[in-house]
This record gives sequence, structure tokens and C-alpha cells, in this order.
Amino acid sequence: MTERKPPDLTFESWIDKQVREATERGEFDNLRGAGRPIPGAGTPVDENWWLRDYLRREGVRADGMLPDSLVLRRDVERIEETVAEFDAERQVRAAIAELNRRVVRYLRAPTPPHVPVGPVDADAVVAHWRADRAPAPGTSSSAAPRRAPEAASPPPRRWWQRFRR
Repeated sequence: MTERKPPDLTFESWIDKQVREATERGEFDNLRGAGRPIPGAGTPVDENWWLRDYLRREGVRADGMLPDSLVLRRDVERIEETVAEFDAERQVRAAIAELNRRVVRYLRAPTPPHVPVGPVDADAVVAHWRADRAPAPGTSSSAAPRRAPEAASPPPRRWWQRFRR
């Protein structure tokens, strides 16, 4: 522990004296990084340098700092890429159901910034997932799942059209 500053010395001269004495004792010899440039010296100062360094050092993704609305919007936009690696339709529907639960939870109590986001149409995503997994025409693959022929059905009617005959 260092001694107290004597009342007759200024802070600068007292600190300079302590540094000089420590240098004479050799306490600054063989320090880690001695003789090497200081990391980041000469680069422009970023006010969030400590945050970027923490995220890099701890291996944390910056997504954790995004607001819920932006994370949900990104997840909705990337849902087809996310489900592309799944092997079963059950997994695809479970992922979509989880995302839709998060979207509905956000819509019930939105937080700023307000970004338009809505639930994902599970049937459309599953149809796209099936189309991506279908074998190319002219190739026969026993490993590829066979799709049942789809019956031609009329497009769904809007809710206000259901009452008209």
C-alpha cells in the first residue's frame, strides 16, 4: 500500500517521485508487453470501444443488444433459411410455431422501436421447404421423399366473401 501524500507536495510531484523510485527499484522491468506498441494507439477513438472489446472477448453476439422488434423482424425474414436445414416437417412447424409465439407476445405488449412485424404463414413456409427438398426433374432419388399429388383446390375466400353465396 502506498503512503499518503505529504501535505507540502503537489500531486504531480508526489506521483512523479513514486514512479521514479519504482523505476529505480526495477518494478517496471520485464512487464508483459514491454517494448511493444500499445494496442489501438494511433487509431480514431470509438466511444463504444469497451463494449466491442467485451463482446469480442466474451464471444457474445451483438444480437443480444438489439430490441425485440428488430430481432423478430430479422427472424421472420430469415425463417426459410433457418428451416432449410431441418429434416422433418414436424421440426419446421415447431420452429414456425415458436417464432409465431414470440411475435404474438411482442404484439400484445410492443416496445419501441415500433417495427411492423406479423406472424408467419406456416403453410407457405412448409410448401417452400418441401419445394426446396424435392428432387430435380429427371433424376430419381430413392432418398428423396415422395410427394402426394396435390388436388386442385380453389383459393381460400376472404372472410367477408364467406357470407356471399
